[in-house]
Amino acid sequence: MTTFVNWVGNQTCAPARRLSPATEPAVQTAVREAIAGGQGVRVVATGHSFSPVHLTAGTLIDLAELDGITQVDADRRRVRALPGTPIGGFGDPLWDAGLALANQGDIDTQGISGAIGTATHGSGIHLQSFSASLRGCRIVAGTGEVVVIDESTPDLLAAAQVAIGMLGVMTEVEIEVVPRYRLAQRIEWWSFARLLEEWDERVARHRHFSCFWCPAPESAAMYGLERESVESTADMAWVKTLDEVDDDGAPGGRVDRGYRLYPIDSLEPNFHELEYFVHIDRASEAVLAMRELMLASQPDAVFPLELRTVAADSAYLSPQYGMPTLVLSVSGKPGTDYWGYLRSVDALLGEFDARVHWGKLHFLTAEQLHDRYPKAPAFIDVRRRLDPDGVFLNDHLRPLFA
Repeated sequence: MTTFVNWVGNQTCAPARRLSPATEPAVQTAVREAIAGGQGVRVVATGHSFSPVHLTAGTLIDLAELDGITQVDADRRRVRALPGTPIGGFGDPLWDAGLALANQGDIDTQGISGAIGTATHGSGIHLQSFSASLRGCRIVAGTGEVVVIDESTPDLLAAAQVAIGMLGVMTEVEIEVVPRYRLAQRIEWWSFARLLEEWDERVARHRHFSCFWCPAPESAAMYGLERESVESTADMAWVKTLDEVDDDGAPGGRVDRGYRLYPIDSLEPNFHELEYFVHIDRASEAVLAMRELMLASQPDAVFPLELRTVAADSAYLSPQYGMPTLVLSVSGKPGTDYWGYLRSVDALLGEFDARVHWGKLHFLTAEQLHDRYPKAPAFIDVRRRLDPDGVFLNDHLRPLFA
């Protein structure tokens, strides 16, 4: 028996077996043995989820050996890859083929199947999450059989795009990509008043517009945000814009291939994150309410509030199903009892019918799932068809999706 610990150390389990299959038949064997032994199965790549989605006392399948791009179709802008391929592993090979991922987030070390399965995203009101790029996959389902999902099976695809590992083990994914592009980056410090005043116009104007609002003088240091241009970062926002360019870009900025500019290299695993999504039409209202709560929650609310946007999509469990969203991300400090603060955030954003990031801390109930995710019943129907005995459920997911 081995112990699994996720990347930030807030989730652990002791699975009966931890396996690293290198082929699809080996995955099938692992799943069939687990079924025969009455064990549950969960899957892990780099363990970047803060929530207990990985945890199991049964079989934990590690995707480390299922790594690499298997096919690039430049004409169709389609790429096939093994499920454990890290997001950062797509950059150079796609660029050499004249292609790129459409968008990325602050971290690029997650495995592609996990990023898809939890609706991991970047920022941009016209840019969707990783899940929306999925066009097909191969899954070893809860029966031990391989299920092929593609655009000819739209209900299965809409479920597989955000499945949190509940349909089975992905053994290959096919994603849609875009022509390669260069971006110009600009970093500035803004007052909160300016952020609120220019929010709508900037979100509409820029390809990527995001920020970290700092509630306290020490907030910027928590994420390693450069702060030489301001004396105090309290009630200030570290604002990042990225726009496509064909030349050297704007004065004072940085220009490079897109995949080199998305990650924030200074982020350390010193935070436990909660991330909720509200309809973009209520963005200003939600941000004002969060600022008030965070200022009243010191010193628990010391980490910055990250604000991003994501375009609507049609995946059944996507936070963006049928609506563009504002993303609000807050963190608790390891070593402190931050649960009261995070529950206050949950209660506040619940007033906005907030949806959750499946890989981050959350308090979603089954009742809220059905209220806030219109296609939750459709997803659960597909889950029961592909995994009728709940092999891929765990104690975290079963109350929501059984």
